[in-house]
Amino acid sequence: MDHFFTLDLLTRILRMSTPLIFAALGGILSERSGVINIALEGLMLIGAFFAVAGTYWTGNVWLGLLIGVLCAMAGALIHAVWSITFRGDQIVVGTAVNLIALGLTAFLVQSIWGTAGGSDRVSSLPKIGGMSILVPLAFVMVPLVAFFLYRTKLGLRLQACGEHPQAAVSAGIDITRYRYLAVLGSGLLAGLGGAYLSIGNLNYFTLDMTNGRGFIALAAVILGGWNPWGALAACLLFGAAEGIQIQGQSTPGFPISSDLLVTLPYIVTLIAITLFVKARSGPAGLGRHATTS
Repeated sequence: MDHFFTLDLLTRILRMSTPLIFAALGGILSERSGVINIALEGLMLIGAFFAVAGTYWTGNVWLGLLIGVLCAMAGALIHAVWSITFRGDQIVVGTAVNLIALGLTAFLVQSIWGTAGGSDRVSSLPKIGGMSILVPLAFVMVPLVAFFLYRTKLGLRLQACGEHPQAAVSAGIDITRYRYLAVLGSGLLAGLGGAYLSIGNLNYFTLDMTNGRGFIALAAVILGGWNPWGALAACLLFGAAEGIQIQGQSTPGFPISSDLLVTLPYIVTLIAITLFVKARSGPAGLGRHATTS
């Protein structure tokens, strides 16, 4: 136990928090505009897969990252079309995107690499101090998203679409355009989170490698009060739970069984949501369609 709380544990926490931060920031953009986005899990999975596939096809990890992000944005576009243009139930649409991502990636892994478990190994993104270059980018994105939401006209209008959609329409704000931009932005950020898992932290794709992180990121959005700084704190909490779980499994004589440690991130998520979610209220227009006539 003397060697448990080490620099290695801190590094693990930062690494585990990174994909959550990207996805949570994407969730904030979407839900601040009024569109419920439970598709973060699927968008991350799409980004993770196509980042590897793109790297495999092109031989260039940066092009692979770009392909992964663009494909995640394409998944977000499907969500936007059905949720905004066709006014579908946003939770049902998000669930459908998650299921499509799960089935599509499983099919393509088999088609491209001829295996049922995962991809071949590819190049990974450069590292800084032993961590992927996407780790500092995730933390830089927090103040950038906060500045965008609270200090720019575009961000304030986007929030108006989520808080008072009918009033925003009456004020001449093109609510459809802003919501499309927000959902596509969520796809971009969730795609970065997924790409981090595959070509940032590792150099291959495995089936369902997001492993519920998109849902944990959504919990971080709620726990953080739909605020980028609050979501960062929640992501660090959940990342710490995952980091402690990994550190505990690799520490001889750790007093908690490995079977219980595996569930630690999910237990922490449930406890945090149970204790604090009632004190959080989302945008007033979240999930509501505004009439344009």
